[in-house]
Amino acid sequence: MSTEEPDTTIASRGHSTNLVGLPTGLLASASFNDFPIPLCISGTRESHRSLFERLDKLTDAVEAGRIFQDYMAVVFGLDMDSERGEPEKNERRRFRASYLRLLKDWGFDSNSPAWIHYVEEKMSSRFNNNTINMQFDLLYEFCQWALLRFHATGKKHLLLYRGTNDLREQQLIQQLDARNAIVRLNNLVSFTSRRGIADEFGDIIIEAEVPVTKLLFFNDLLSGHPLRGEAECLVIGGDYRVKMSYW
Repeated sequence: MSTEEPDTTIASRGHSTNLVGLPTGLLASASFNDFPIPLCISGTRESHRSLFERLDKLTDAVEAGRIFQDYMAVVFGLDMDSERGEPEKNERRRFRASYLRLLKDWGFDSNSPAWIHYVEEKMSSRFNNNTINMQFDLLYEFCQWALLRFHATGKKHLLLYRGTNDLREQQLIQQLDARNAIVRLNNLVSFTSRRGIADEFGDIIIEAEVPVTKLLFFNDLLSGHPLRGEAECLVIGGDYRVKMSYW
């Protein structure tokens, strides 16, 4: 790969603050992905100390996932029947934002929203009720806990794949050579840990060494969720060094 450093300046558009204590431009840069450090969302584990104290006593990843889902259901008032698409009993039907519902929506097409459309939906009460931001902060912290404890102990990166038929879905930042480039991925992007599955989604396979600390969700995190079957991972975006294979 080229040793020339790319321009990692991220255009200032919309809301760009974060709660992890790093400049947003650095967090979204290829340089961060090359040399990642652990991230922690300020106040999240402290606010849910009892959950993580209980998790730390466990030796089984499946049980940890069950306890996490039960905790989310109680704390955020999530009805598990409605999460499966069934109406809530003895209640008027009302949209209640849920991390599981949004995971399902992102899984269908995590690369489609234009920036303005994303900001509009982010600020909409339809998607911003029921403390949905807190739900995803907690999901991220649980994901990172589970990776460190069970699924990626000692690892800084995971090799993940994404299939596409149109490279224009990703903004090209720098072409390094015929097969390697730096591309800017959407704020949240769907990858898979199995190359064979990526083949089913396009003739161009994008390979990326994704920092463990940039995973929001992965297939084995929870035993029951709407994304099972495709070894799917939801990855926080930014500028990534990728290798492209063509079929």
